[in-house]
Amino acid sequence: MDKVLKSAEESMQKRIAYLESEYGRVRAGRANPGVLDKVLVDYYGTPTPVQQLAAVNVSEARTLTIQPWDAIVLRAIEKAIQASDIGINPQNDGKCIRLIFPPLTEDRRKEIVKEIAKNAEDCKVQVRNERRDAIEQLKKLKKNSEITEDDLEVGQEKIQKITDKCVKNIDELCQKKQKEIMEI
Repeated sequence: MDKVLKSAEESMQKRIAYLESEYGRVRAGRANPGVLDKVLVDYYGTPTPVQQLAAVNVSEARTLTIQPWDAIVLRAIEKAIQASDIGINPQNDGKCIRLIFPPLTEDRRKEIVKEIAKNAEDCKVQVRNERRDAIEQLKKLKKNSEITEDDLEVGQEKIQKITDKCVKNIDELCQKKQKEIMEI
């Protein structure tokens, strides 16, 4: 029974960690190197993340500077950023690339807040699915006479407590990110 509980909790925590990483990629009007995580550059025929080809720094609140280690790859990085969906036009000065993040409009902020809430709700659904799967595993253990009826009840209560804790954590992450977006 403990194995089922531990497995369910680990799966739920992985879902929350993924949600946090998704929130880190949200473009919030501030320069954030996380927006480049999904940008892949064609480097000698191999799709390579920007962070492996260049130093990425936040030079000002709304400016991201990309300084490639190999000057030859500068143009390829610029093309990859233009082809990506981050919605920012890179400025190439021959030595580095600058991404200037425009301030967010009120409408765009509201869209981002809705997207954040949708991501949180999707994560909650995944956590509840983990709960359902764990309870089914406990019921199978009961059916196979590996645990008692009382153990089943205790296990279900523990899984519910873990689920409630994870849902509360998701809500807190969501509120924090929404507040961050609206205050910019």
